[in-house]
Amino acid sequence: MADPKGFLTTPRQDWPRRPVEERVKDWDEVYVPGALLPLIERQADRCMDCGVPFCHEACPLGNLIPEWNDLVSRADWRAAADRLHATNNFPEFTGRLCPAPCEAGCVLAINRPAVTIKNVEAAVADRAWADGLAPPRPPERLSGKTVAVVGSGPAGLAAAQQLARAGHTVVVYERADRVGGLLRYGIPAFKMEKRHLDRRLGQLTAEGVRFRTSTEVGRDVTAAELRGRYDAVVLAVGATAWRELDVPGLELAGVEQAMAYLPLADRVCEGDLDVSPLSAAGRHVVIVGGGDTGADCLGTAVREGAASVTQLDIYARPGEERDEVAEPWPTYPRLYRISAAHEEAGQLRTAPAADADARLFAASTLRFGGDAAGRVREVHLTGVDAARRPLPGSERVLPADLVLLALGFSGPEHTPGGLLDQLGVDLDERGVLARDARFSTNVPGVFATGDAARGQSLVVWAVAEGRATAAAVDHWLTGATGLPSPITPYDRPMAA
Repeated sequence: MADPKGFLTTPRQDWPRRPVEERVKDWDEVYVPGALLPLIERQADRCMDCGVPFCHEACPLGNLIPEWNDLVSRADWRAAADRLHATNNFPEFTGRLCPAPCEAGCVLAINRPAVTIKNVEAAVADRAWADGLAPPRPPERLSGKTVAVVGSGPAGLAAAQQLARAGHTVVVYERADRVGGLLRYGIPAFKMEKRHLDRRLGQLTAEGVRFRTSTEVGRDVTAAELRGRYDAVVLAVGATAWRELDVPGLELAGVEQAMAYLPLADRVCEGDLDVSPLSAAGRHVVIVGGGDTGADCLGTAVREGAASVTQLDIYARPGEERDEVAEPWPTYPRLYRISAAHEEAGQLRTAPAADADARLFAASTLRFGGDAAGRVREVHLTGVDAARRPLPGSERVLPADLVLLALGFSGPEHTPGGLLDQLGVDLDERGVLARDARFSTNVPGVFATGDAARGQSLVVWAVAEGRATAAAVDHWLTGATGLPSPITPYDRPMAA
């Protein structure tokens, strides 16, 4: 490490955000442009290069974090970019979207603020593009083998890039009109501008990956046609079967799924629509669900000009310090975190009755009330204890013209007669694609990767899944592989 006392002398500094009143008027990323690089060399100096770097174990990609921290602290950006890309196909995605379990596993985090690993990662990725350090890497020769990847989210794209670099001819099928999966239609632009995605897709195209958009496999192309055309098939269809809320009033107009709402806002940013059909402008919005998707809805509704926005979280408000008994280091703790969207809602007072920023904690939805026209007008809720039992006398009513359900996802969509039925792939007891230790389904030559098989997870796990699945496919096609395989299908995040 360049400065052996850096962790003692340098305080943690995160990438500063733009002022709230400025950033809520646009869809640009929330961070101050150009403000990260002046900070990052000293922040990288805080890495202790500890003998057993638990950040490696906390990150499913096995990112070489102490190595590229040291290189950044020495301003060796070329070597840092090489080490970063050695384990991660898309560090500009993870550096913006991942909740950074690596920082929870940082040894410094035992008793001090962790190293800003996520910020360093984003800085290296951006510097690599600015300095031309991320050129396409097409294969020297083609293998003669062909692979179809169904789905273009981070798992599918990672698998496609790895397989193309190994010399296989890869075609990615995407049912939407643009490539990217939830990275394109789901993640708001203020969290990650789509130029980062487009730039990486240009790299994949230059490496030989072909894309077929507006093509739903199982409808526009049958599974039999796909299997007859390709030597291997990778299912990277995601876990897009959203969870419903079984309460009265669910049928009312204005009660919508978060993933019906967020893609429309993305389409406005893409120029496809002038105004979203589900715009929150002038409406009282209630978001049911306290996770990241709910926070994405919150930031989107604020930018659309909602009259009020309240987010309901069924869990009690977490503490601001790690519970060393329930969630000991180096596990990822549940803490009271303030995302950019929550910071905006708090300063703008979008929900005056909320416990904190825009959130009501320990709140459970009882029913939705509507008017004579069948439109939602209010949300009836109650406080709950740690076991989610209603607390007597805690019922309250919130006005609501738009209710967004952000309750997560149960697994891949399973349409009768659709792709999964046509292939005849098995599901496990969780409702996700079943696979063996080599990422293979019960159908020879058909592999499953990402959330479709793992279940709803983080972007960093999706990239790791794609890389590991690519290695398994390469081995199946050729009998050997030189591709890295960072995880097995059975690996899970560290937990107490």
